[in-house]
Amino acid sequence: MPKVAVILAGCGVYDGAEINEAVLSLLHIAKAGAEFTCFAPDVEQMHTVNHITGDEMPEVRNVMIEASRITRGVITPLSDLNASDFDALVVPGGFGAAKNLCDFAIKGAEAAITSDMLNACQQFAQANKPAGYMCIAPAMIPLIYGPEARVKLTIGNDPDTAQAISSIGAVHENCTVESIVVDEIHKVVTTPAYMLASNLVEADLGIAKLVNAVLNMTQQ
Repeated sequence: MPKVAVILAGCGVYDGAEINEAVLSLLHIAKAGAEFTCFAPDVEQMHTVNHITGDEMPEVRNVMIEASRITRGVITPLSDLNASDFDALVVPGGFGAAKNLCDFAIKGAEAAITSDMLNACQQFAQANKPAGYMCIAPAMIPLIYGPEARVKLTIGNDPDTAQAISSIGAVHENCTVESIVVDEIHKVVTTPAYMLASNLVEADLGIAKLVNAVLNMTQQ
């Protein structure tokens, strides 16, 4: 039975993990008969956003505590993630991936990844274990695998975001919401999810394919 590590960036599309992407990922992992363990960094999130108005709020929230809302309280600090305990990695998106796991939302092509996130994801990359990134999370891939790897990926079809990621060293491919892009060499699977999806059904199509592709790679 494959074991999958899932990294969450909080709870909520504007300041944390995209909840639908996270839940759909966990659902498809479970339906495939695999096991998952969820991780999140034990740090303050960049800011807190009122999801009704879109306005920033004064309160301070913790990324791991917020992520635990999605996982019914079962969450592990990202610093404890050891890739040797798992067969694959899945990283849902949401703006938190570009705010709490890295600073791509602020710095774009000049972005850097947090040390715990970089260490965790590079373990999977160096072990050549399959990994799936969705929505904006693929922006971290060239920083994880290195620009020389020229990893093939997608964030959908937004030209500015695609250009920023390409300038870091990725090979971006435009992709529709129901599709995935697979880099067979590096065992990386990406899908646009809510970069393009307008509803649950659309998001589910690509996420299901991503999870299945990642799990199939664990058998290779």
